[in-house]
Amino acid sequence: MSSGNDRQAQTFTKPALSEKEAIELVDRVFGLKVSWIRPLPSYDDQNFHVRVSRSKGAAEGADEYVLKITNSEDSQEPDLIEAQTQAMMFLSAEGFPSATPHLTKDGNIMSLESGDTGPGNKKYMVRLLTYLPGTPVAKIATNTQIFYEIGKLAASLDKALSEKFHHPSVKSLHRGEFIWNLANVPLLDQYIYALGQNKYREVVEQVIEQFKGKVIPKLSSFRASINHGDLNDHNILVDSSSASLENPQYRVSGILDFSDMSYGYYVFEAAIAIMYMMIESPDPLSVGGHVLAGFESVLPLTEEERGALFLLVSGRFSQSLVIAAHTALLYPENEEYLMITAKTGWKHLMTMFEVGQEAVEKTWFETAEAYASRAPA
Repeated sequence: MSSGNDRQAQTFTKPALSEKEAIELVDRVFGLKVSWIRPLPSYDDQNFHVRVSRSKGAAEGADEYVLKITNSEDSQEPDLIEAQTQAMMFLSAEGFPSATPHLTKDGNIMSLESGDTGPGNKKYMVRLLTYLPGTPVAKIATNTQIFYEIGKLAASLDKALSEKFHHPSVKSLHRGEFIWNLANVPLLDQYIYALGQNKYREVVEQVIEQFKGKVIPKLSSFRASINHGDLNDHNILVDSSSASLENPQYRVSGILDFSDMSYGYYVFEAAIAIMYMMIESPDPLSVGGHVLAGFESVLPLTEEERGALFLLVSGRFSQSLVIAAHTALLYPENEEYLMITAKTGWKHLMTMFEVGQEAVEKTWFETAEAYASRAPA
C-alpha cells in the first residue's frame, strides 16, 4: 500500500532508459564507471541499483548507489526535488539513516537530462543516491518492538526537520492541494466516483464528512511541522540487531522516498505511520498503541491531536484506497497490482468502523500508556 504505488494520476511520462543508457548516464553525468546494474521497482520514476568500480587513487566514497530518474512531471519542480534532497542530506548529518547524493561532475546534487529523442524530448531530473542496506518492513515478520521504533522514528524525524532544517528551498514544501497531504482528505470527493456504488464508498463518504466536520476546524490547534509523509512498509528498511530467531530485535537501517514531503502537522506523521504498520500486522487494531507509544516517547500528543487520530488514520486509508481505484481506472494494466494492496486496506478500514472510534481509541491509548511504566516489549 505504498503511496508510491497509488499516487495521484498525473500527465507524467515515466522514464524508460535501457540499462546501457543508464550506465552511460552515470559515466557522463557523475564520472563513475558502472560494474553492475539492475532495475529497481518504481511506479512513476525509474530507479537502478548500480555498483561502481573505482580506479586506483580515486576519491573515497560509496560503491553502491541508486540512480533515480524522476518522471517528466515532477522533474519540472526543481525547487521541490532540491528541498527533498537537502532534507535527506540534513537528516544524514543528524544521524538518521537516509541516502545522500553523489555530486555530478559539475558539483551539483542533480542534473536535468534529456531522456530520449522521441516526440517532445522529455527532460528528467537525475540523481545518484547512496544505496541503503536492509530489508523493507513489508518483508519481515513484524513485532511490537519494531512498531515502537517506527513510531519513535516518525516523531524524531519530523522534530529534527521542523526545528533545524532551514534551507531556502524549504518554502517549496508548502504544497497547497497536494493530494497526499492529510489536510486534503476532502479533495477525495473528486475521485470517489472510482469506487462505484458499494459499502466501501459509503464508509469513505462517512470518513470525508466526519473529517470536514471534526478535523478541518481543529487544524489550527495542531502543532505544525514538516512531514516525511510516506513512512510506509516499503519505505522503511530494517536490519536485525539480535541473534534470536524467536524474538528478533530490529533497528531502522534506512529511510526511503522523500517525494511526499510537505508542511503539515506532527499528528499527521503519527497517523500515517499507524496506518501503514496496520497493513503489516495480523492484529491490526492493536498496532496503533505501539506506534503511538514510540511517537510519544519523543513528542507527546495533545488532547486535541489524540482526539483526531482515529479520523486521521481513517483518512489516510481513504486517500490510499480511493486514489488506487482512480489510478486503476486510468491505467488498467496496473489494476491487479493496485487491487491486491487495496484488499487488505479495505478490510482494516471496515474493521475500524465496525469496532468504532471509542473502542479503537481505548485499545490504542491503553497500550500506549502501558509503555510509560515499562521498557518497550
